[in-house]
Amino acid sequence: MLGSAVALSACQAEGIDVAQETAQATEQGAMQEKAAVTPEATKQVTPQVSAQVAPQVTTMPAPQPSLQPTATATIAASASLEQNLLNRYAKAVPAKWGEHISGVKERLHTKEKIIALTFDACGGKDGSGYDEKLIQFLIQEQIPATLFINGRWIAANPSIFAALAANPLFEIENHGTEHRPLSVNGKPAYGIAGTKNVQEAIHEMNDNANQIEKLTGKRPHFFRSGTAFYDDVAVSIAHDLGFELAGYSVLGDAGATYNTKQVYNALMKAPSGSIVLAHMNHPEKETAEGVIQAIPELRRAGFRFVQLATMELE
Repeated sequence: MLGSAVALSACQAEGIDVAQETAQATEQGAMQEKAAVTPEATKQVTPQVSAQVAPQVTTMPAPQPSLQPTATATIAASASLEQNLLNRYAKAVPAKWGEHISGVKERLHTKEKIIALTFDACGGKDGSGYDEKLIQFLIQEQIPATLFINGRWIAANPSIFAALAANPLFEIENHGTEHRPLSVNGKPAYGIAGTKNVQEAIHEMNDNANQIEKLTGKRPHFFRSGTAFYDDVAVSIAHDLGFELAGYSVLGDAGATYNTKQVYNALMKAPSGSIVLAHMNHPEKETAEGVIQAIPELRRAGFRFVQLATMELE
């Protein structure tokens, strides 16, 4: 996501042009007078010409240092931060593990009838599908949502990702590089091995964040790990990297395993301030139909829908 060139202002440029024209005119006049007068007269004219020209000289402004970091400086700063974190957490031992631990935000800070719909796209061999029916419904009904996108899903669906990122209805956030639980000792969740050390935890977050930033021009603020599991050391590392961890308060489709009625019931029971977790990468499942049935009824009940970035989380 470089230096800057120093440009002359219009006034400065105009001043230089005037000075050049004045000097040329004076020089021509002096030559004409020199041809018409004696050497003694020339001695008198020459100092007068010099006195007129000298004050006209315009000084060019000195180049100003760039205020923008270079690409090399940015990479160096990133490497320096990673090394600092490796040193800081080298001997840290996790004491907590799970989906609902301190440092993971699970709700919107509000008592209003507001719900945040979040949809994960997990990627991988069986998780790189695209639920077009779900997304088109959200677009048709103008329902804002937050999409947590994994790096593997982006690789499998580059044009779809670009279209989603360009749509202001959708907030693009970080669902990790390889869709792994975030740990510093490899602890698994749902049979998926967690990141096995501090360095892997850093890269699980940062590599996909860098990719999203490169593709969209905007660095994601929120992170949700694969499986939504964390240990407490990994939570601290995430915070040091500048990420806010987004959990959930309503399990919308249980990893895209719910049927239509279960998805519908989960959403209809969502209280004010809920963060709903569902999936947008399994078009063969029934998440879309459950959402399509629930949204109109929630609206009639007075609920509205927001992106995570528009609210304070707790």
